[in-house]
Amino acid sequence: QVQLVESGGGLVQAGGSLRLSCAASGRTFSSYAMGWFRQAPGKEREFVVAISGSGSTYSADSVMGRFTISRDNAKNTVYLQMNSLKPEDTAVYYCAARSGRRSVAAAEYDYWGQGTQVTVSS
Repeated sequence: QVQLVESGGGLVQAGGSLRLSCAASGRTFSSYAMGWFRQAPGKEREFVVAISGSGSTYSADSVMGRFTISRDNAKNTVYLQMNSLKPEDTAVYYCAARSGRRSVAAAEYDYWGQGTQVTVSS
């Protein structure tokens, strides 16, 4: 069982930056692929970025070059650095974990955090 707790959300102006953190419980954090997803009001949850246990990453086109995922296995934490934020990035951001390879499919993730709100004002 893995528990995930996100933090770092908030209100920021367009063009600003935020860093989200996701702290994970468990002894085998390094074996999990981690992903960030987001869900805006009235929209489906969408993939943002993912990282494998070894550190390889994959980003959605909409955030490529602006968002960066990283992980610190010693701290059982994954981060999402968000730069050049746009109003359309406004959403609840969720951290997720799965055994095995990274994935863009939300259905393939086994564990989810409670989400953290990110609001970007224009």
